[in-house]
Amino acid sequence: MSKRTNKGAKMSCGDGASCDARDKRSARRRPGRLATSTAAISAIGVIAVAGGAAEASHPAKVASHAATTTITWSASPITTSGPDPRTVLINDFQKANPTIKVKLISAPTNTDTNESGLETQISGGSTSPDVFMGDVVWPAVFGAHQLAYPLSKSLPSSFFSTFASGLVAGATYKGSVYGAPFFEDQGFLYYRKDLLKKEGLSVPTTWEQVMADSEKLQKAKLIQYGFVWQGADYEGATCNFMEYLTDAGGKVLNSSGTKSALNSPSAVKALSFMRSLVTSGVTPAAVSTYQEPQAMNAFDNGQAAFLRNWDYAYSTSQSSGSKVIGEVGVAPMPTFQGQATPGYSNIGGWNLYINPHSKHLQQDLTFIKYMTGTAAQTALATQFSEIPTNQSVRSSAKVIAVNPVLATVPKTKLVARPAQTPQYPKVSQAIYQNVNEAISGSKSPSAAISAASSAINTALSGSGL
Repeated sequence: MSKRTNKGAKMSCGDGASCDARDKRSARRRPGRLATSTAAISAIGVIAVAGGAAEASHPAKVASHAATTTITWSASPITTSGPDPRTVLINDFQKANPTIKVKLISAPTNTDTNESGLETQISGGSTSPDVFMGDVVWPAVFGAHQLAYPLSKSLPSSFFSTFASGLVAGATYKGSVYGAPFFEDQGFLYYRKDLLKKEGLSVPTTWEQVMADSEKLQKAKLIQYGFVWQGADYEGATCNFMEYLTDAGGKVLNSSGTKSALNSPSAVKALSFMRSLVTSGVTPAAVSTYQEPQAMNAFDNGQAAFLRNWDYAYSTSQSSGSKVIGEVGVAPMPTFQGQATPGYSNIGGWNLYINPHSKHLQQDLTFIKYMTGTAAQTALATQFSEIPTNQSVRSSAKVIAVNPVLATVPKTKLVARPAQTPQYPKVSQAIYQNVNEAISGSKSPSAAISAASSAINTALSGSGL
C-alpha cells in the first residue's frame, strides 16, 4: 500500500492498494508491461566488483568522489504538513557528501500510477531516476524483470543486518535483496485505557483475551463493539489475515514461492477465529465492508474498545473531533494462546531501489546507505514520526520518547506478506476475496482457505504479470 496526503493520513501496506487511511485509494495494482535486457545488470555488476567492494565493507563510510556528481531520486511525498522530509534528508545528505548532489523527482502519490510509470521508464532503458522509493511488495516484480539492481550484489551482509528482523526478507527475491528498507509501517493494537481500568482488565496479549475482554466490556454496557479492524474485499484484509495466519503457525507460499502452502489447519484456525469475532458480536458484521477509515471512525467515535490499525491511528485518535482523546493506549499485536508473545505485525512501508541502468552506482549506494543509516533514520523518526527501519534507531531512547507508537515498535515482531513472487497481486487477491467471503459468512472458513489455495496455485502457474 502506499502514501501520501498528510502525516495522519497515509502509508504503505502493500501491493499498491490501500491498507490504511493514509492511502484512501481502493485501486488495485495493475500488471505492468515488463521487458528489459540483462546487459545493464551485467555492466553494473562489473562496476560493483571494481569499485563497490571496498566501500561496501564499510557501510557507514562516506564515499569519496573526485568530482561532483548529480543523481536523481524519485520519491512520492511523505507528508504535506510541515517541512518536506525528502528535502530535509537531501540537504543533510549533501552536507555529509559534498561531492554528490541529489535532484528530487516528486513521484505520484498514487502507488499504481507511480509503479506503472517506473516500469515503463526503466524497461525502456532510461537511466533516470537513479534511485527510487517504492512499495515493500515491489522486489519480486522489479527483480524478476531486471527493473531494480540487486543491492546484495554490492552491499555486504553486515549492511542488511542493521535492519529490523523481517524487513530484509520482505525485500528479497530469489536470494537477492532488491530494496533497502527506508521507513515502515505495521499493525498495532489500540485500546481504551479508561475502559480496561474500569473493569480491572490488563492489556490483552492473546486473541482469546481480546475476545473475552470485549465481551465483558459489552456485557457491562460500556461499549457497543469490542474490536474493529479491516475485513473488506481489498488488500487490507490480506494484511489482517497474515497476522492471524502467522500467529497460528501457517504460511501462504512454500519456501521457493512456487506453490501454495495455505491449505492447512493453521490457516483454517486463523480464519475461523476472524469469523468468530463477527458471530460472537465482538466485531460488527459490517466489518466485512471496513477499510481503515471505517474502523478508525468507529474507534474515534467511542464505539469500540480495541482497534487494529497502522501507525497513524494513534495521532488520529488524539486529534480534534475524536471522542477518545487521552484514553488510548498502544500495544503490540496479540497472538493465540500458548504461543510466544507478542503476535506478528504485518509490514507496510517503503524501500529504496536502484535503477539497473543508472550510471552512478557508487553514488547511489552511498545515498542509500546514508538514508538507512542512523542520522537519517533518527531524523525520520524524531522529526516526522515515521517508523525507522534501522534496528538501533528503533530502540534508541530518543526515538522511543517521541510517542507511544514509536515506544511500542521495539516490542513488536514483523511478518511480510507473501510477495516473494511476481504474481503477488493475484496471490493477495485470492486471499482477500476468500477471507472476505468467510468473514461475511458466504463461505465457511475451510472452504474459503481451500478456494484461496487453489486460486494461488493458478496464479503461480502463470508466466505473465
